[in-house]
Amino acid sequence: MIDVVIVGAGPNGLMLACELALAGVHPVVLERHAAPTGEPRANGLVGQVVRLLDRRGLYAQLSGESTPPVPQPAFAFGAFPLDLTMLAENPHYVLGVPQAQLEAGLAARAAELGVDLRRGHEVVDLRQRPDAVEVYLADGTQLTSRFVVGADGGRSATRRLAGIEFPGVTNDRSISRTATVTVPASSLDPETGGLRVPGYGVVAPFQHTRTGRGLIAWAPFPNRPAILSTTEWPDTPTNDETPMSLAELRASVARVLGVDMPLGAPDGPALLRRLTGRNTRIAARYRAGRVLLVGDAAHVHPAIGGPGLNLGLQDAVNLGWKLAATVRGWAPQGLLDTYESERRPVAERVVMSTQAQSALIGPGDEITGLRELFAELLRKPQVTGHIAALMSGADTSYPADPADPLAGRCAPDVVVHADRRAIRLAELTRTARPLLLDSTGVYAEVAAPWRDRVDVVTGSLRGTTATALLVRPDCFIAWSAGDAPSLRASLTHHFGLPR
Repeated sequence: MIDVVIVGAGPNGLMLACELALAGVHPVVLERHAAPTGEPRANGLVGQVVRLLDRRGLYAQLSGESTPPVPQPAFAFGAFPLDLTMLAENPHYVLGVPQAQLEAGLAARAAELGVDLRRGHEVVDLRQRPDAVEVYLADGTQLTSRFVVGADGGRSATRRLAGIEFPGVTNDRSISRTATVTVPASSLDPETGGLRVPGYGVVAPFQHTRTGRGLIAWAPFPNRPAILSTTEWPDTPTNDETPMSLAELRASVARVLGVDMPLGAPDGPALLRRLTGRNTRIAARYRAGRVLLVGDAAHVHPAIGGPGLNLGLQDAVNLGWKLAATVRGWAPQGLLDTYESERRPVAERVVMSTQAQSALIGPGDEITGLRELFAELLRKPQVTGHIAALMSGADTSYPADPADPLAGRCAPDVVVHADRRAIRLAELTRTARPLLLDSTGVYAEVAAPWRDRVDVVTGSLRGTTATALLVRPDCFIAWSAGDAPSLRASLTHHFGLPR
């Protein structure tokens, strides 16, 4: 019997497969496409997920950098530029790699860990038994697995086959057009990299620029074709199913900016995409018996602000250790159910954020007035800090002991000084095992009965006020220094009874 079948080999499915393999579970990943599509989707990762990739040893591989990630000095919220340099603690990270590169990197890591990835295998039916799930494929093959996880996107077949409803709203007013383009060299602003448009001015790079008629975004990525996109709200919704063209995008740019802008096609494959409307939906439940959902299979929302992969990949890491513990038999009662109770509120906050940004970029004088007020608020560091924490996911906090001020929060970038060297937390979390950091030397004995599943590192700690931290595999704090009974209780609560 297979331990876990994961349906979908996108970033979320591959990340979950890696997490399970690190925990000693053997997943099979089923992908209906025979080969990676290479279809342009997300253009990078935004938020705390960048730190998470660093803590799994993936950041250097994906970024090509040998140094840890650093926060970005600026970003955007609802077509407002955010000056993050005003913050004492900036939580906002960005990793500018296209989704195809991310998927390739995760697929390579999965292969290193022995994950069984089967492409060209489409799931057409699921039948649950009390102890397993029977998985039926389009070619007539049948597999039996202890659990099935749907990581197969917003139109998830897994979700449908499991009978999980997908409530929410669809707004068909907006039309977004996106293409890879070339522009005349004279149109590039040498100082900012922005798009200089005669008769309008400069469209700032990597920002959303709103006019009274629509939205435009210019992304001159290094070493790959630039991307130009527009969003409009026509008075009459259209259901045009003809393929999008560069001429159509050029006409949209002219409407949004009020002036014409020459556009050319890049050499090689080009992106030409039109999206009508927006879906905002969260699955009625993340689990139906032995079937679970991650990423877009569990939630969809507008893409503004780029939170999708931040949300989905952290779903996968939250679920991974809990599902592995369940398969391996040491999970405490109810651990797997905390996947939804912890991650659903995070999805609800992302939905709130993207809906708020969608409202702020809309047309009309009323929205213009709202934006003027919002611009005043963003001059206050506490407001910008609040929004930066929301967009990055740094404000995520899971239910925990209210007497423990650090429990439930993401672990800071602690440095452990041991064995005459400084060890970054990111070096200690690559195995995805629970971790006890102890600067006192007195807690190691308490954790000894859990040595089969909890690593202990002793040494002085820098980057935290705590003298000891118990860190979950997803890098959230389970416990910070108290007494021995409270540590023993937290170990049992999170990681089960010792053998």
